[in-house]
Amino acid sequence: MTESNTTSLLDIWQQGIWSGNPALVHLLGLCPLLAVSNTAINGLSLGLATMFTLMLSNFFVSASRQWLLHEIRIPVFVLLIAAIVTSVGMIMNAWAHELYLELGIFIPLIITNCAILARAETFASKNNIGPSVVDGIATGCGFALVLITLGAIRELIGSGTLFADSHLLFGPLTASWQIQLPDDYRGLLIAILPPGAFIILGLLIALKNVMQQTSTQTATATTVPSPDTISR
Repeated sequence: MTESNTTSLLDIWQQGIWSGNPALVHLLGLCPLLAVSNTAINGLSLGLATMFTLMLSNFFVSASRQWLLHEIRIPVFVLLIAAIVTSVGMIMNAWAHELYLELGIFIPLIITNCAILARAETFASKNNIGPSVVDGIATGCGFALVLITLGAIRELIGSGTLFADSHLLFGPLTASWQIQLPDDYRGLLIAILPPGAFIILGLLIALKNVMQQTSTQTATATTVPSPDTISR
């Protein structure tokens, strides 16, 4: 029996965004996650590119799973992902050239993101197209949310700005979206350096674990009957 028969779409969303978040739980794709998330716009851009790649790769893997031999599935998955990422890079280079230059090598490196290959192998290759596409979007959203959050925190603490260079992604009319802290704020340099990325990501993982543990304990407390109830 496949996962799509036993897992609802709501469960897929919850798994991709929270309980099975690729960045906070499985710690996949940390190289671009830590390197690109120095600003919120960079994080959002890479997050959208990754989500688009996940959605399309899951679609094509699920659509072709019945015709693929088990022995060659992984090379075929990699070729599909590479073709999609190449297309995404060409589109970004054509329509957002400055942003493409800003992200640099990390657009092609989406091909090596283990989260994409993992979802193709563990989910899309075993499920129908509909749930597979939803799984790709949910997993991509989970990864993108971490990228945006990490980028926003690092940019705000390190540079004193938020949504700087938004025109690179959304066009010149959005240049006014930038939020600027008081001019006398000098910023904390470590926040936009690699050590700051590791520290802030670690704090986000710890916060997520505390929230999930608290939620589990609350749910357990509400379902376990009290001794007084049992005695009655």
